[in-house]
Amino acid sequence: MVRVKRVVLDVLKPHSPNGLQFASLIAERDSGCRVTLRVVEIDEKTETVELAIEGEDIDLEAVIDGISGMGASVHSIDEVEVVNVPQAPRSTGL
Repeated sequence: MVRVKRVVLDVLKPHSPNGLQFASLIAERDSGCRVTLRVVEIDEKTETVELAIEGEDIDLEAVIDGISGMGASVHSIDEVEVVNVPQAPRSTGL
């Protein structure tokens, strides 16, 4: 089973919610994840941020839905780390 452990996203977001609120809302989407937000550029109406998310099994679709729900958009996936976790053999019960 392949699990996403880390992903770095290039995101364009409005000024509101602010960075702390934005990162907190993303963290709430995926239990046990760690979110780091770094502002790359600011203009009159938007901010470009680098969003790094780390966890045991990140639900990237839920994260992207959360980003879109706050009026932001993902420009690119800049970095990703995945791991192939072997599944335990099934017991036949015999």
